[in-house]
Amino acid sequence: MTRAFVFPGQGSQIVGMGKELHDNMPVAAQVFEEINDALGQNLSGIMFDGPQEDLTLTHNAQPALMAVSLAVIKVLEKDFEVKLEDAAAFVAGHSLGEYSALAAAGAIGLADTARLLKLRGEAMQRAVPVGEGAMAALLGLNFDVAEKVALEAAQGEVCAAANDNADGQVVISGHKAAVERAIEIAKENGAKRGVLLPVSAPFHCSLMQPAADEMAAALAETTILTPVVPVVTNVTASPESDPEKIRQFLVEQVTGRVRWRETVLKMNELGVDSLVEAGAGKVLTGMVRRICRDMTGQALQTPTDIEAFAATLKA
Repeated sequence: MTRAFVFPGQGSQIVGMGKELHDNMPVAAQVFEEINDALGQNLSGIMFDGPQEDLTLTHNAQPALMAVSLAVIKVLEKDFEVKLEDAAAFVAGHSLGEYSALAAAGAIGLADTARLLKLRGEAMQRAVPVGEGAMAALLGLNFDVAEKVALEAAQGEVCAAANDNADGQVVISGHKAAVERAIEIAKENGAKRGVLLPVSAPFHCSLMQPAADEMAAALAETTILTPVVPVVTNVTASPESDPEKIRQFLVEQVTGRVRWRETVLKMNELGVDSLVEAGAGKVLTGMVRRICRDMTGQALQTPTDIEAFAATLKA
């Protein structure tokens, strides 16, 4: 079996995430404490106790989701002696999850990753005034049709295909009025549904350019090492290990499309038949079979999940 470790993006956050790990695994507690210290805030308190509105704020959700993912990885490494480079051929992450993937693979330090993600969330929020942008999921359309729908709906505004998640699940992003037009046009083109998403900004479209500029400045000052396994990037849907290209792609990722469907298919093409989702939720695990019938997925969230997975490696 050839595995890749994958890391969830925004939307997987839920109050209580990571608490069982924190309470039962001292290594996980250390991860949460290090991230709290790096950010100068009690982020783990928001994660464990809420309120959900605070956890959902982009600048909290992004480092919080990374924290749970890295807690899982560190518990695997330190308590169960499972090294990422021995257990996986590649890593990949959905949007902010790419930062989790890079931290897990040793390319970016934990504290730096937390600070970058907090800044990324703040910069994305600053880029577009609240209420001017929107995102929507178009269900039942393939990517090519969804992309044409977005272009037709733009009418001088921004409307772009932002996330190619799986067959029949494409997310669009842009000016609110354009996104609302796209939902209606999508229905005329055979979409089952078009659903506005509860997000605070239009991610992964050209409206995020101010955020990309902020991230470029921050990433220029960040040490990035060669990851212990290649990361399959959102921007290229191809494996990458060169630190300078990774830096460049993290900037482009802010305005670029998340090519998740292509990422999973590329990993399968390269021999991966099992995806292991490390962190909160099971969103990526749930999409695996819709993207590629030849692949399986499993989620690692709790001490029990991690112990069972580690046992399969020793069997």
